[in-house]
Amino acid sequence: SLAFIEKSGLSTEASVIDVGAGACTLADDLVGRGFGDVTVLDVSHRALERSRERMGQRADGITWRVDDVTTAELPEAHYDLWHDRAVFHFLTDPDARRRYVANVLHAVKPGGHVIVATFGLGGPEKCSGLEVVRYDSDGLHGEFGAPFVKMDSATDLHKTPWGSEQEFIYCLCRRT
Repeated sequence: SLAFIEKSGLSTEASVIDVGAGACTLADDLVGRGFGDVTVLDVSHRALERSRERMGQRADGITWRVDDVTTAELPEAHYDLWHDRAVFHFLTDPDARRRYVANVLHAVKPGGHVIVATFGLGGPEKCSGLEVVRYDSDGLHGEFGAPFVKMDSATDLHKTPWGSEQEFIYCLCRRT
């Protein structure tokens, strides 16, 4: 994620949203690199609380949102960067995926960047007991369509805490 954020060329003045952030450390990394306008969105209040506690006073400058990304009311054309690692692949309902993409179109500025990471075609068919949709980079980009230009993609083998590997596909797109 950080490599793609660097590829996007954003300044630290950029507005960033991390959807499905849970208790991950991307917000820590962004604040540590000088980003001042960071929003963290997740459906789990508990996961966001863990992140806030971990970050201590550095969490005070972050906007924390407990919400469902498919129905959240986000500010129009506000974000320079939308980041999602491992939410989109849980959207097995085509209508939920359409609502997600509509929210990206609504919330990301024209010219803004979108980073989405999902399970690749070689990734698991379920995660935490839930069905997932697996993608290759063209299939993932196809869900977003013409309003987005694919700038780059990569495959990553994520090592889980229990030692297995999961294939992830990352796509970096720019909103036209």
